[in-house]
Amino acid sequence: MNTTKPLRCGDDLPTALYTAAQVRELDRLAMAQQGIAGFTLMRRAGRAAFEQLLRCWPEAGRRQPIVIVCGCGNNAGDGYVMASLAKQYGLAVSVLQVGDASRLQGDALLARQRALQDAVSVQAFTPGIVLEDAVVVDAILGTGLNGPVRAPQLEAINWLNQLSLPVLAVDVPSGLCSDTGQILGEAVNADITVSFIGLKQGLLTAAGPDVAGDVYFDGLGTMTPTYAAVDHQCERLLLSKCLSILPGRRLSSHKGSHGHVLVIGGDTGMGGAAIMAAEASARCGAGLVSCATQPNHTAAFISRSPEIMANGVVSGQELEPLLVHPSVLVLGPGLGKRPWGEQLLQQAYNSGKPMVVDADALNMISAGRVLKKPYRSDWLLTPHPAEAARLLGCSTEQVQANRFAAVRELQQRYGGAVILKGAGSLVASDEAALSLCSYGNPGMATGGMGDVLSGVLGALLAQGLTVAEAAKLGVCLHAYAGDIAAQQGMCGTMASDLIPVLRRIINGGIQ
Repeated sequence: MNTTKPLRCGDDLPTALYTAAQVRELDRLAMAQQGIAGFTLMRRAGRAAFEQLLRCWPEAGRRQPIVIVCGCGNNAGDGYVMASLAKQYGLAVSVLQVGDASRLQGDALLARQRALQDAVSVQAFTPGIVLEDAVVVDAILGTGLNGPVRAPQLEAINWLNQLSLPVLAVDVPSGLCSDTGQILGEAVNADITVSFIGLKQGLLTAAGPDVAGDVYFDGLGTMTPTYAAVDHQCERLLLSKCLSILPGRRLSSHKGSHGHVLVIGGDTGMGGAAIMAAEASARCGAGLVSCATQPNHTAAFISRSPEIMANGVVSGQELEPLLVHPSVLVLGPGLGKRPWGEQLLQQAYNSGKPMVVDADALNMISAGRVLKKPYRSDWLLTPHPAEAARLLGCSTEQVQANRFAAVRELQQRYGGAVILKGAGSLVASDEAALSLCSYGNPGMATGGMGDVLSGVLGALLAQGLTVAEAAKLGVCLHAYAGDIAAQQGMCGTMASDLIPVLRRIINGGIQ
């Protein structure tokens, strides 16, 4: 039933993100170090999901029956625990068993036996079952999926998605790869997902936000030493924490104290991209902002933002003297792919200045005509999936199939820091762990958003942040501003709507 909406993934969720294998190790350690029996963990998981179900749908089991769809693994065990609890609470509950129940083993089998002892109604799932009104629990597959969903689970997922009823997914929506966020054939479209022990990284990127709905978490009583023993490789970013790294301003500071950003771009007909990037830099604290653009765009700069020093250039040679004073370059917004843009890219790269690289500058780098084997430690690349695919020489589908692997490969191949944009934007740098931004919403899927982001990043670099620090803070600022702008409605949000919001956020205006 899940409809398009921003992912509820607030600061109450943990920041450490895990793969399925890492969570299995957390399970093992919790049992070994803390003496927790496996069935005890299963009962805790079932109770956590059941209590969340009642919080979200207080009338479940009263005015609406609860229907729990169970598969043949441990995920099904959690579902059977939920069924027993509902029965003990006197609620209307039943189970649909997908697949051969004789395949259930260990704790999951014990949970099924307990549910049958509690007189829970269990019947075999068939695609022809009619269900008109219920709260449905998806306990079909969980995290163990490593290939495309097959029958009968595939039939159950398709049936469930056609019901238009509220759905709670246990641990992860069935059919979603919990490691990558890729849908493996088909996936349950849930309204809420309750994740256990370790928050699964695939819930928050790629297709994960499309199918997970609101994400909740319960550690099931796992203690800190257990988490310390498993080295996770991805961290969820918190805006409040990222903002703390932004340096304060001395009373004696002046415009030269906060850096000079030069935006390079705005080929004919694309001057707006460069203007938005320059304005975002100014609103995010750069002391000076200038722009090198096509001469016919300078009047627009002056009329819209007189604070920005607009310079018309017709060649790379004319750009060269403008590269002396800036501390940071933002290269790409509206740059185009004509010889004009190629000359500016070459001059900017050869200047040795730290830079943010976006849009057509990335496409020219991937084409390989202007720069040979480009690699730098002081630049920040911001590709969307299609640009990332061109940089890696693969397809967009391959990038999206494993965004974590893609952003790591981009950083290893090109250096510096890389932001792989999209739902659940990822940041890679020389640091061991990746970072994931869980802010943002579908209203930001409009032209110019990337130009605003590149300007934000340029301002942060100009104020002394490293490329890794700027990438983390910048992607959070940008996405959070998009969330605030979308409060007036996601449809119709424009990139320029974010610019005044950015100023409020960077000055501590977190809502």
